[in-house]
Amino acid sequence: MRVGLSLSSTSFDKDPFEGAQAVIERARAANEAKLDLLSLGDHHLTHVNYFQNVPMLARLLAEWDSGPVGCLFLLPLWNPVLVAEQVGTLAALTKSTFVIQTGVGDGKSTFEAMGTSTKTRGIDLEESIQIIKSLFAKNGIDGDLDLQVNPIPTQNIEWWIGASTSRRGIHRAAFLGDAWYAAPFLNVRNAKELLEYYLESCSDYGKPPRPVVRKDVIVLKDGNKANKLGDELIEKGYRGIRRDAVIIGNPEQAAEQLRPYKELGFTDVTCRCMTIPQEAAIETISLLGEVRNLLNS
Repeated sequence: MRVGLSLSSTSFDKDPFEGAQAVIERARAANEAKLDLLSLGDHHLTHVNYFQNVPMLARLLAEWDSGPVGCLFLLPLWNPVLVAEQVGTLAALTKSTFVIQTGVGDGKSTFEAMGTSTKTRGIDLEESIQIIKSLFAKNGIDGDLDLQVNPIPTQNIEWWIGASTSRRGIHRAAFLGDAWYAAPFLNVRNAKELLEYYLESCSDYGKPPRPVVRKDVIVLKDGNKANKLGDELIEKGYRGIRRDAVIIGNPEQAAEQLRPYKELGFTDVTCRCMTIPQEAAIETISLLGEVRNLLNS
């Protein structure tokens, strides 16, 4: 099972410079741990500092040579031509596989502020994927070869399509994607049921499945400290996620909590540090390589 990292771009530091440096420090730790993926999320109109994915990932690539890189684009909120151009430029900064993570997104007010609507987000997502794929294949837009973007990626591009409990979304992942990017709030029981549907959908299209699960994590050498931090966050309603859906403990405990997902057939886990102090986040990231070794031993 591959273990990657989705870096949180949220910062509660009053000084944006200090917050940005903390993100860079976490990327360095991920590179030193030789994790299997470094990726960033996508969020807009926030009440706290949130470093936008394209410029931040460009900076982080100077710290990263461990493997594939990824970037989440909630495509219903984006112009697909702009995304194709941004990905083309980001991909030019690395020779590694570039993973485009996407999904329909949520939040009616955010959609309206960005000039779109949640009512059409599924169709918008599918159309955007098709447009970007066409541009990367040098087929232009609607067959018009004069409508091209440059540069285009020369390396392998993977599409990880996020879906939670929506069968339509999981079907979309099987049809249009290279991977199903499962939501972090799924526990083992929920994941098993949805994974079965994903595998059936992949079989219908004759496509090889690649289920990827996201997990919010705290991994510390002191498992008791990790559990104390995690329990405090869960009690405060952390992102609406239940305790049985997060990974918390020392490396051995974290590996055992992830093992059932591996046994179900998930090929990758993308970890995101829960809202913890920087020192604990760096320790968590640094220990994820050890978790991977334990998980695969």
